[in-house]
Amino acid sequence: MLSSTDLSWADFLSQTISEFGCTTGTLHRLDPADRHLKLVAHQGIPEALMPIIQSIPVGKGIAGVAAARKEPVEMCNLQTDTSGVAKPGAKQTQVQGTLAVPVLDRERLCGTLGIGKLEPYDFTLEEKDRLIATARAIAARLLPG
Repeated sequence: MLSSTDLSWADFLSQTISEFGCTTGTLHRLDPADRHLKLVAHQGIPEALMPIIQSIPVGKGIAGVAAARKEPVEMCNLQTDTSGVAKPGAKQTQVQGTLAVPVLDRERLCGTLGIGKLEPYDFTLEEKDRLIATARAIAARLLPG
């Protein structure tokens, strides 16, 4: 598991993406004022999607659903998914295997951490547990103020 003590959020996200063999990722912080997830760091996200992912309502899209449920949300292939969880624009990432987890300080929602691969992929239980542990390790630092 990574230590975030001396890392910028961009470096932290880049190392997390690399650790999981992924190519894309996002880190969002919960803004309690409007219950939106605000983008803190990203990698591999197309410029056209930046306005969309800057502020995500809790409950909407992959990150928003992970935040609302306080549990991981995974898709083996985002490009062919028909669950309705992913927003239509998400396919522009070209990502297929995706995993988003809530960043929790105990049960308090602080944000979300998401990673993705360019091929269909089912994350293992061990990988999900590792990403959850990584997210929990940064929760207190991700809290605003």
